[in-house]
Amino acid sequence: MARSRSISSYGLWKYLNPGYYLRRPRRLALLFIVFVSVSMIVWDRINLSKEHEDKVYKLNEEVLRLEQMLEELKGVGNKPLKPLKNAPEDPVEVQRRQKVKEAMIHAWSSYEKYAWGKDELQPRTKDGTDSFGGLGATMVDSLDTLYIMGLDEQFQKARDWVASSLDFDKDYDASMFETTIRVVGGLLSAYDLSGDKMFLEKAKDIADRLLPAWNTPTGIPYNIINLRNGKAHNPSWAAGGDSILADSGTEQLEFIALSQRTGDPKYQQKVEKVITELNKNFPADGLLPIYINPDNGNPSYSTTTFGAMGDSFYEYLLKVWVQGNKTSEVKLYREMWEKSMKGLLSLIKKSTPSSFTYLCEKNGNNMIDKMDELACFAPGMLALGASGYGPEEEKKFLALAGELAWTCYNFYQSTPTKLAGENYFFTAGQDMSVGTSWNILRPETVESLFYLWRLTGNKTYQEWGWNIFEAFEKNSRVESGYVGLKDVNTGAKDNKMQSFFLAETLKYLYLLFSPSSVISLDEWVFNTEAHPLKIVARNGPHKPTITLRQRRFGHHTKG
Repeated sequence: MARSRSISSYGLWKYLNPGYYLRRPRRLALLFIVFVSVSMIVWDRINLSKEHEDKVYKLNEEVLRLEQMLEELKGVGNKPLKPLKNAPEDPVEVQRRQKVKEAMIHAWSSYEKYAWGKDELQPRTKDGTDSFGGLGATMVDSLDTLYIMGLDEQFQKARDWVASSLDFDKDYDASMFETTIRVVGGLLSAYDLSGDKMFLEKAKDIADRLLPAWNTPTGIPYNIINLRNGKAHNPSWAAGGDSILADSGTEQLEFIALSQRTGDPKYQQKVEKVITELNKNFPADGLLPIYINPDNGNPSYSTTTFGAMGDSFYEYLLKVWVQGNKTSEVKLYREMWEKSMKGLLSLIKKSTPSSFTYLCEKNGNNMIDKMDELACFAPGMLALGASGYGPEEEKKFLALAGELAWTCYNFYQSTPTKLAGENYFFTAGQDMSVGTSWNILRPETVESLFYLWRLTGNKTYQEWGWNIFEAFEKNSRVESGYVGLKDVNTGAKDNKMQSFFLAETLKYLYLLFSPSSVISLDEWVFNTEAHPLKIVARNGPHKPTITLRQRRFGHHTKG
């Protein structure tokens, strides 16, 4: 065994002896070739390994970058998506924005031609009507839309009419709510955008005429006031002469803004007293019925709703908090709003079989499976308010906003004209059906789509908005403006171009396809008539007069 191992060892060692190869040149050449080949293979493997490591490293970097982008799209902790700075504009958005602008030009030029100075245009008879006592409602409602779209000549002509012809000394019983949101809001927005003090003086004039409406035992205002003699009362049809919740709680943005811009606290004091009064016995679920007694502040037994006569009260609780830059001075508004959102959750149901999420109304303890198109402002409100919650609650309310927006979009998609009716009823096994079947060019659904797109970056909301715009173009556009529909099932037309179509519907559609820097939600808050007001921090009882610099938004966007 030992000898075998010795011979075997000798046989191996001879191949390692250089002399062996010097006596055998062919084998030396072969060894050299094998050595070079093996060296090249090893070197190639080393290089490939290094290249592979580099590629893997780069791929890992790319995966990490994509994961970060995905987290941004989802929203880390559901924070709003931040738009890329200086990113090139999507040509489709530019084209669609131009189409909306052209729609505004058609609506405005028709008003200018057939109803100049009147409250609203009647397109089919080609004349105007004073629906609001001759306050130039369409003129004032359109000012900021014209400005934002960069329609300079039209804006200047409207401005000159306001300066020379808008007169509030009228023996007319005006709706305090409508006059505030359309006229005071429209004038203040035009001032905030342009810096033209004429608008501020006009806003002060009309606001002073409205102030006596708050002279009640509780400070909860009457809803009708004569602009000349200051006599105020509630509408005769209101239950027991009560004040309406939305009509009494939707002046805070405008009158606080007026105090900030004039330095006169009286406007703010009047409207904040209303909130103080309502907060005295504010229910745990934050839901109030639509009728409130102005003498004692007590709610009357009536419907609770986020639709007609309730809606904008809840909207303004949130927006005054936003308007005050979310400081401690406006904390009460946020607290009241969050209570109301607990109540809102109690009104949520899902339809069958399609699981549409909808908002019920309530009468006493009875739930009513009905939702107004007016309540379609709620998805946008929820999206705007979600960021004030912690991460889990924020995620929940953003998801709810998206579900409600889908339902509102289907209010449109479910009719032959693809335009929504005024309200919908929900029946087990049959989803939704149109109740009141007219469409008067309302903005609430596109308003919510605007907020959801701005706050999530999800382009689906732009697509839905575009489909709604095309339905308006197909069914509501006529030779001399835009009209509503008497029936969304048949397409029969009415004879009115509502002022809010220019103030809200077209403005929100335009902004839906504009860069987020145009009327940034970090700098502006919209009143319930879509008039943007500058956000000003509130840090104490004395509010300084603010100075606003001019900016022409339309000049910063294509189209």
